Amino acid sequence: MFRELSRAVLSALFLLAALPAQTRTGADVITTPEGRAPLHNRKVGLITNHTGRTAEGRRTVDVLAAAPEVQLVTLFSPEHGWEGVLDEKTKDTKDAATGLPVYSLYGETRVPTPAMLQGIDTLVFDIQDIGCRFYTYLSTMRNGMEAAAAHQLRFVVLDRPNPIGGVRMEGPVLADDRRDFVGAHRIPLRHGMTAGELAKMIQGEEGLQLDLQVVPCVGWQRADLWDRTGLPWVNPSPNMRSLTQALLYPGIGLLEGTNLSVGRGTDTPFEVLGAPWCDGVALALRLREAKLPGVTFVPVSFTPTASKFRGELCSGLNVVITDWQTFEPVRTGIHLACALRAQHEKAWDTKRLDWLLKHEPTAAAILAGTPADAIVASWKKDLELFRMRRKPFLLYE
Repeated sequence: MFRELSRAVLSALFLLAALPAQTRTGADVITTPEGRAPLHNRKVGLITNHTGRTAEGRRTVDVLAAAPEVQLVTLFSPEHGWEGVLDEKTKDTKDAATGLPVYSLYGETRVPTPAMLQGIDTLVFDIQDIGCRFYTYLSTMRNGMEAAAAHQLRFVVLDRPNPIGGVRMEGPVLADDRRDFVGAHRIPLRHGMTAGELAKMIQGEEGLQLDLQVVPCVGWQRADLWDRTGLPWVNPSPNMRSLTQALLYPGIGLLEGTNLSVGRGTDTPFEVLGAPWCDGVALALRLREAKLPGVTFVPVSFTPTASKFRGELCSGLNVVITDWQTFEPVRTGIHLACALRAQHEKAWDTKRLDWLLKHEPTAAAILAGTPADAIVASWKKDLELFRMRRKPFLLYE
């Protein structure tokens, strides 16, 4: 990694490494003049939201606006809007503190337009991802990279930790012809990479002619989950309220295309799931028999106040993680899907089962009654190939 960094940025990294034991993000690195070397004398458009903050809580917007050698021109927001509180298409707005325009990349367009890019020579990306393929901030990053390549702009990623770790990889690998806004690149559901690493992979594998620069984190190791970073949790989206929910998301979230509530409209999204037609007691018994690592299942009833089955009493499960390190979210999600198919074949609507899974052989195997662990084993070869594919792009040990 260090061979690729400028001497000024390297100096800033060593300076930050001497601070108290806490992960420092790319946003922390650019608080020093040396760390801002990739942005010296640049006219910047910043793709960010409420998660773009330093460890001390200072907004990246304000860091760049105050930097004398940087001209901050334009701001861009992803899904959920500038403040990260919306679950709908968002409109252009203005940042109250700086007065700068904020262009929505989750409204009329999801790609920065030539008009939006007027007057800038550099796009900066600083948004906290959660490590799941269908979380859309990565697609916003990819769209920004492609726009930067098309308009000969520099693209700078201020890197952040992967909250659910950088070691474990799970799930089927996306086929190239399935790529869309909930599938940014040919990666598994749980990919174990940071945004900066994925940017390098996308550039390398897609052959993007792009001046890409990544400002890496300091003090983050691949095995670290968010609890080891010392950084405060900021909800990256309205229903992503804890590390527990981020860990559950790749497995529970993949079922969201079906007629199943995954807890939106409750205090614990992704920790509970169910439906009016579901038998939570029988489902919990079936899943506990599988003895899945790091998780147990408690039958519950709940009534969502929003989203699917709003105002209806649902029977289902509280999915309880007992060990963050051994828990396998995607394997758990597949066991859930197979149990639902066996127990509620007629009531469970699976027409959109493949929407986020994006792997027809896996969806077909679930519907055919194939044992869950046989389905998980079928991904092994592709995951090993992905492990080799990602290796040249990794920035952290």
